[in-house]
Amino acid sequence: MSYCVNPACPQPENVDDALKCKACGSKLLLRNRYQVNQPLGKGGFGATFLAQDISLPGRPNCVVKQLRPSATSARILEMARELFQREAKTLGKIGDHPQIPRLIDYFVGGKQFYLVQEYIDGYTLKQEVKEKGIFNEAQAKKFLQEILPLLNYIHSQEVIHRDIKPANILRRQIDQNLVLIDFGAVKDQVNQATMMGTGQTAFTNFAIGTSGFAPPEQMALRPVYASDIYAVGMTCVYLMTGKSPNAFESNPVTGEILWLPHLDISDSFTSILQRMLEFSVQYRYQSAQDVLRALDSESSYGMLADGMVMQQKSNSTPNPKSTNPTQEATFLNEPNTALSLPLQHQAAQIRARNQRLAKKKRPNFVGDTELYDQTSVTSGLSATQGAPVTMMYDSIPNSKVSSPPPSAPKWNENTLKTAYVKGRRDFADCELTGLNLQNFEGSGANFYESRLSNTNFQGADLTEANFGRARLTNVNLRNSTLVKAYLSNANLEGSDLRGANLRNACLNRSNLRGVNLCGANLTNAIVTDEQLAMAKLNWRTIRPNGKRKWWF
Repeated sequence: MSYCVNPACPQPENVDDALKCKACGSKLLLRNRYQVNQPLGKGGFGATFLAQDISLPGRPNCVVKQLRPSATSARILEMARELFQREAKTLGKIGDHPQIPRLIDYFVGGKQFYLVQEYIDGYTLKQEVKEKGIFNEAQAKKFLQEILPLLNYIHSQEVIHRDIKPANILRRQIDQNLVLIDFGAVKDQVNQATMMGTGQTAFTNFAIGTSGFAPPEQMALRPVYASDIYAVGMTCVYLMTGKSPNAFESNPVTGEILWLPHLDISDSFTSILQRMLEFSVQYRYQSAQDVLRALDSESSYGMLADGMVMQQKSNSTPNPKSTNPTQEATFLNEPNTALSLPLQHQAAQIRARNQRLAKKKRPNFVGDTELYDQTSVTSGLSATQGAPVTMMYDSIPNSKVSSPPPSAPKWNENTLKTAYVKGRRDFADCELTGLNLQNFEGSGANFYESRLSNTNFQGADLTEANFGRARLTNVNLRNSTLVKAYLSNANLEGSDLRGANLRNACLNRSNLRGVNLCGANLTNAIVTDEQLAMAKLNWRTIRPNGKRKWWF
């Protein structure tokens, strides 16, 4: 069939060999080369058609996009043309990537703009979810590991997609690889300055994006690279729930979408998604590489956990040759003092996870291997009790380790400060309880999930430091600088933050029970009134609105 692309044609279907439309008389062969066969879709600014390139052997399929704005105002027409030209320019610039449709042609004909792209035979992830069901956690992680390198490439070309969603991601039939489509909303020539830098951001002339998948800064005409990170995170939520973001409730104060209650995923993956979906762009992952590194770290931890649990199951099997069963039972029930502190913490995390799984009364599997032993969970045994360190590491899949790895550093005040001065910034998941770090110059340090109870940070510079999910109970942060610090999900119970500078800090979901915030500066901090109600404040406390509250 030959299809007429005239928007006003009353009967666009024609026979294959027709040169002109029988209904409206329009020329059917575009550029004397492209024969349109059928419509594929229509949006606010254009329509897409499946066509054949008859100038090439085999008449390969291609996709023809026609500018067809529904509005007639001069402003809308100009905006549509700009978007159309931008898409053609972007595809010409980045279309050599195997996961991006290649630009074939771009031309004007009959006062219409046309863009011709490579045809991708496949189906969208939106269709996949509807037909095959929602993704589990493993499938969602695989999706991220496939799409994020592509996103990293796009950003390296100084391009923001601005409309990433399940309907714009195809799974190619021939190789099952993901392909990102619809670059009509892209923002190119991106100003590298962002909200975290000079305060100047790349402006666009009009808001573009899909409601729910686009973050607030994008809808406010300030898209940045991290805007695409948010859209990918929300796409991941859709894949695991089958629900549009607009179907979820939102925080009536912040507008933040409340997606977490709808998912049943591990704590570690929850943490990654929460960081991808931070409403405030300055606390979100800033690049696709950052998310990939987080996924790699989580994967490494998962393999370690599997090895530890499998070895524990092996050691929990009674030894018929044992001559002293009483002694063996005692050994299995004593803490393994040979474990380094990070491994002890990991063992505690695994034990807590197993207990949660046991309460749910369902096993969790990786491949065909059960992740926990129900007997050991219900009897209260640790996942690592009785597991020699060497054997535990040898049981990690594909591991080449044949001897115990070097112990993690046992930090004290001097070694931590020296490491920071020499350039180290990553102190995540470390045991730092009770250290005296008064006046510590720790700007930009990463203390994610670290144990810092009773640590003295009085007068310390912790600007933009990451304390996400850290244990900060009874910490002395008096007169410290925590500007733009990330404290999401941190436990600050009983801590002293008198006079602390918390301007633009993220305290989302942090525990502020019993925290002393007298004289603290919370201007523009992300924190709720409910959280502040659990803390101690006085007339000198500057609240998030920049004002002090007086009591008379």
